[in-house]
Amino acid sequence: MTAKVGLIVGREWSFPPKFIEEVNRRDKGVVADFIKIGPTPMDAPRGYAVLVDRISHEVPFYRSYLKHAVLQGAQVVNNPFMWSADDKFFGATLATKLGVASPKTVVLPNKDYIPAISHQESLRNLVFPLDWDAVVRDVGLPCILKDAYGGGWKGVYICRTRDELLKHYNESGLLTMVVQQFIEWEQFVRCICIGQREILPIHYDPKARKYLVDPDYLTPALRDRIIADSRTLVGALGYDMNSIEWAVKDGVPYAIDFMNPAPDFDINSLTAEYFDWVVQQMADLVIRLATRRTTVGPRTFHWQALFKGRARSRTSSR
Repeated sequence: MTAKVGLIVGREWSFPPKFIEEVNRRDKGVVADFIKIGPTPMDAPRGYAVLVDRISHEVPFYRSYLKHAVLQGAQVVNNPFMWSADDKFFGATLATKLGVASPKTVVLPNKDYIPAISHQESLRNLVFPLDWDAVVRDVGLPCILKDAYGGGWKGVYICRTRDELLKHYNESGLLTMVVQQFIEWEQFVRCICIGQREILPIHYDPKARKYLVDPDYLTPALRDRIIADSRTLVGALGYDMNSIEWAVKDGVPYAIDFMNPAPDFDINSLTAEYFDWVVQQMADLVIRLATRRTTVGPRTFHWQALFKGRARSRTSSR
């Protein structure tokens, strides 16, 4: 029986057709296509063995559908329950708990609230005014202010003074912001992470927003540490498709951003060499998930199991 893989995408143009072509070309009893989603009843049959989600963070209806698909038994890349719950403050705390180097991070109360919120009645648990001196003492200057749920370098500010920090915070509106220690990096690396095991560290220029083909950019020891720490993070989060940014200072890699469950897979960004690696690894992943044998039996539905998502494979990386 043929297993189906459905791809949910936005405006991407290079990755989707190449990924679908690669999965179908291999003739492994798995076919991939663009899933079409309309009004969905609760008892809708599964249809797809695996769904690859590249856009539900911007289309809430897709996120609701994907949660339903998990209950119906589909494998979803990435787990919509974890993705819905994740944020950059949680991630920074998690990294520290796991023993992975991460910048000092503070989460801030929102600057503004919806009109129904009464500052006198609805926010009685909130400390006000905020102790900005304590925030600056904790993370130091310069620091980074960014959206706790953001991505793609949107709403990210380097603040070199207390006044700059307050200025950008006062313009943040309804966003929940985190302020983070700025690592004066000597090397900058972005890792593409597929299937919780396959990790590709790439020299990345954050100023030019550009990947650089530079295989000798890292020493073997530093490369090995970044790969090991990346596996620790994506294994804890359960993400099968992610990117992690590392700022290296004095030989220590600091995980500065790893909430990227829909990483940039565009050929113009990745370069042709790394783009081909992504297409191959993503095809490997979905074929493996779609053809994996599972024990047939009654399922126990509880939040912990849904949140955890797919268990990490015990097999070692090739």
